[in-house]
Amino acid sequence: MKTHEHDRIRELLRHSLPPVADGPQPVHDLWPDLQRRLREPSPIAPARPKISWFDWALAGGVAIVAVAFPASIPVLLYYL
Repeated sequence: MKTHEHDRIRELLRHSLPPVADGPQPVHDLWPDLQRRLREPSPIAPARPKISWFDWALAGGVAIVAVAFPASIPVLLYYL
């Protein structure tokens, strides 16, 4: 590219992109608000998840298969 093309592109970029310092600034520090929100319990997720009987049965079945057929352990680990 020639220098006049570089100058033209530079000027177009200067006119199309505003300077960073001209953007809106936060009114106050946002970090304390973020820390407060992280400490609050989530309204979506329960505090302690309940483990159902099906989860225990599934874990027990995997343990029985691993004990009965030790060669299946690499296959089970592969699918984790």
